[in-house]
Amino acid sequence: MNNIKRSLLIGMALLIAGAASAQNFRYIGADNCKTCHNKPETGAQYDHWVKDPHSQSLKILSSEKAVEYGKENGIANPATDDKCLKCHSTFHAIPSNLRNGIKEDEGVSCEGCHGPGSSYRGPAIMRNRTLAVRQGLILQTEELCTKCHNPENPFHKEFDFKAAFEKTAHPDPTRK
Repeated sequence: MNNIKRSLLIGMALLIAGAASAQNFRYIGADNCKTCHNKPETGAQYDHWVKDPHSQSLKILSSEKAVEYGKENGIANPATDDKCLKCHSTFHAIPSNLRNGIKEDEGVSCEGCHGPGSSYRGPAIMRNRTLAVRQGLILQTEELCTKCHNPENPFHKEFDFKAAFEKTAHPDPTRK
């Protein structure tokens, strides 16, 4: 199977999986993730996210550079345009009926990368990776990241998944 066909099949599978997840799971918001993922002894993942550009991605759309790009390309306001919001805001990228606690200003929230947390958020489920995935946890893949980090992005830079993954990593040191 050639690479193009393989990529198309993977893309279709991800879309189908995403649609299924969207039907069954709701987004709970970073504040709910923070209750368990902000403890130093387990990695303080929330603190890592707050310092990561993903958490500020919505604010970037109001920057002078983004506004200038918008004017040059027929986008009145990047901070309210769906073409921009689909990658810069988890809140705006999901159907309103799935927003069960996610806040509009979260940028690319925890669930933008890990999937809607309503069904995998419990400690017993989170301790079992297989069960958590079955309950909606999404594990990071290059295909997931390149939905936004791709040449369609007007500020696209060469994307190295491995380097980006290491840079944004926020592991739980108690997890083996």
